[in-house]
Amino acid sequence: MPSTPILPLLIEPEQLHPCLADPLVLIVDLGNPARYATGHVPGAVHLDYANLVRAEPPAMGLPPTEAQLSEVLSRLGLTPDRQVVAYDDEGNGRAGRLLWTLAALGHERVALLNGGLHAWDAAGGPLEAQFSPPPRRAYQARFVDPPTAVADRDYILARLGQPDLVLLDTRTPAEFAGLDVRAARGGHIPGAVNLNWTDAMDPQRQLRLQPDPVLRKLLERRGVTPDKEVIAYCQTHHRSAHTYWVLRYLGYPRVRGYPGAWSEWGNDPSLPVER
Repeated sequence: MPSTPILPLLIEPEQLHPCLADPLVLIVDLGNPARYATGHVPGAVHLDYANLVRAEPPAMGLPPTEAQLSEVLSRLGLTPDRQVVAYDDEGNGRAGRLLWTLAALGHERVALLNGGLHAWDAAGGPLEAQFSPPPRRAYQARFVDPPTAVADRDYILARLGQPDLVLLDTRTPAEFAGLDVRAARGGHIPGAVNLNWTDAMDPQRQLRLQPDPVLRKLLERRGVTPDKEVIAYCQTHHRSAHTYWVLRYLGYPRVRGYPGAWSEWGNDPSLPVER
């Protein structure tokens, strides 16, 4: 019997190449469907990002229900023993959302392709245009209870102001300051610190993550240290899902994402806001 491959949380193109024919590796492309049709990592299955979010206005980035995720992941051909490698073509925000979703389900056999499709292509990785639908499997999605990867508004309210908590707002500085208003109110959750999610990417290396020392310095100068619980959020938990995965990759032991994010918090007049 083949054994489940153990891949690092962040995988380089040259590390993925030997796994292309491994039946226990499920490669998921979350990029633009048209780009997928013209060329993708061989064997990769495509997943539309819309399958990873559920809207209950004003909250626009909630996770789908267990039943919805069971259908989506079964259609992808996922089984509990398969290693998922995710990537996209826009900085890996969409890929990060998939990996956060899987973490919320307790599926920890996951990896992020550093730099996504652009890094794969630049490294000379093969591309294919043909696609055969994967064999359907029976994957039963169940959220971890109590949750370890998810924070909701009540959890944050109960933890606000505690010294071992840091709220990491991954939106732009203008959004954080309330100058770019994308909800009924501008600003940020009280006590939050700001790190624009794109600052973790290296534009000179196909949007791979910055080197570890650079990432750690960016975080630590904001008080985001491994001894604290970190809750990341943005507008709809797209950008912050990427940052969640950066923190997991760096070994931060207590990390959560807030899927309600600013679309929920900024539109609820009962919740405190800081500028």
